Amino acid sequence: MTIEEKIKNIFPADADIPEEARFTPLEQKEYLANGKIKNWTGPRREVLSPVSLVAKKGAERVRLGSYPLMTEKEALEALDAAVKAYDEGRGLWPTLGVEGRIAHMEEFVYRMKEQRASVVSLLMWEIGKSLEDSGKEFDRTVEYIVDTINALKDLDRASSRMTVAQGIIAQIKRAPLGVVLCMGPYNYPLNETFTTLIPAILMGNTVVFKPPKYGVLLHRPLLEAFRDSFPKGVVNTLYGEGRKIIGPIMKTGKVNVLAFIGSSKVADILKQQHPAPHRLRCVLGLDAKNAGIILPDADLDLAVSETLTGALSFNGQRCTALKILFVHRSAQSEFLEKLVTAIEGMKLGMPWEPKVKITPLPEDEKAPYLAEVIADAKQHGAKVINESGGLTNGNFVYPAVVYPVTEKMRLWSEEQFGPVIPVVPFSDIKEPLKYVVDSNFGQQVSVFGRDMDKIAPMLDTLVNQVCRVNVNSQCQRGPDVFPFTGRKDSAEGTLSVSDALRVFSIRTLVAAKESDANKALIRGILRDRKSKFLSTDFIL
Repeated sequence: MTIEEKIKNIFPADADIPEEARFTPLEQKEYLANGKIKNWTGPRREVLSPVSLVAKKGAERVRLGSYPLMTEKEALEALDAAVKAYDEGRGLWPTLGVEGRIAHMEEFVYRMKEQRASVVSLLMWEIGKSLEDSGKEFDRTVEYIVDTINALKDLDRASSRMTVAQGIIAQIKRAPLGVVLCMGPYNYPLNETFTTLIPAILMGNTVVFKPPKYGVLLHRPLLEAFRDSFPKGVVNTLYGEGRKIIGPIMKTGKVNVLAFIGSSKVADILKQQHPAPHRLRCVLGLDAKNAGIILPDADLDLAVSETLTGALSFNGQRCTALKILFVHRSAQSEFLEKLVTAIEGMKLGMPWEPKVKITPLPEDEKAPYLAEVIADAKQHGAKVINESGGLTNGNFVYPAVVYPVTEKMRLWSEEQFGPVIPVVPFSDIKEPLKYVVDSNFGQQVSVFGRDMDKIAPMLDTLVNQVCRVNVNSQCQRGPDVFPFTGRKDSAEGTLSVSDALRVFSIRTLVAAKESDANKALIRGILRDRKSKFLSTDFIL
């Protein structure tokens, strides 16, 4: 069967779905606010899977269920619940000791694990992520929570001692910032969302949480876990259209931290809606156009393997994906031949199929958009060099290698966020370096080569333009203990296991002059454990 025939017949009939992959529609009528799971009786939005099924009338997308389309009223009620739970820093949660907050989070992890099968199935059906990768996302998220708990223990241990300097006694610890608005991305709707949500909660903040547009239902199985694991008002959920429910929240000025992973355009709108911008701390993961640079002496088999995964893992729908490749002219013919061959060997199909690599896309507008940027590249002299590259069927788009891409084309600067690989030939290393320098984005870059005398000076330039330079390997986020951030329009704040704890808190200290009376006062507070903050307790 040719590639074109495979694409034409990509969608199965209902009878072809394995029993273990079948799905029961979920009509979500609940949301969490102020410690209660409330019933929603208003309008709801239908959720359609990127997967279509072939029937007598042709292929139709699978209906997965629905979720609430909440209004400004419910949004402000959720915000008020979070504000009340924080209570200007006097609430139960922000004043609870670190050990107590950890105990609540450990209870949540235990309950979350019980919902693994439901969450993984929903993740697969809602965004088209393979079953294998959906399972990995869940497990990695659990691991992230455990690692964050351990990092918080280390952070608290390091601050459990008193400091004396220039006649001042002090204890320096980290305190919460207030109310956090958390909004995650659809490509990693569980993991990326929780990389802000979890540290925000652990550091004593209260949270209003809105799932992404795609990947909403998969959070439903966790509502009871949130309700039962944390005091009321600590976690509150919102569903609906962002412009209708998020704008009103931001305009109140009651949000202290905006944790958002998505486009810089949306982030700018949200920030501008806040009436007191200097009070608003932002933790943002934004756009990226990560480049791969293949030098003349690169191990081409390795370069192809890494760039293939880097560009097409989860259909290229990752902020860390390699979104443009610069290949030295002396290596371009062999590299492109190997790359095209490797793409032809990738398995395409439905997300439940074993070892599937290319699956349908969740965004309704993505296939038409990708067709537009490919057409634009062709109009300016590029070609799609792999068989059936860019061919679509419903929400399925077959990977396209577009060559040669120039600065006249949209693919030069736009983040395609899909299975399109722009390739740029170069003769002088100054060309790709200039691209990175001139780019509005500064997340990561990958360099492939063997000559240390050529790579070393490149590293010294690139580390001042992006926040991670990958040598002979694809761009990626992990391990989660490594800092994850970006320059320019790519990020604000740093996310990693330890960095995230810091970004959702602020260093605060209790200080007193080293007088006999103050020493006696502090000793008494410590001895009788009168304060949660001023404490030398050591968490084991």
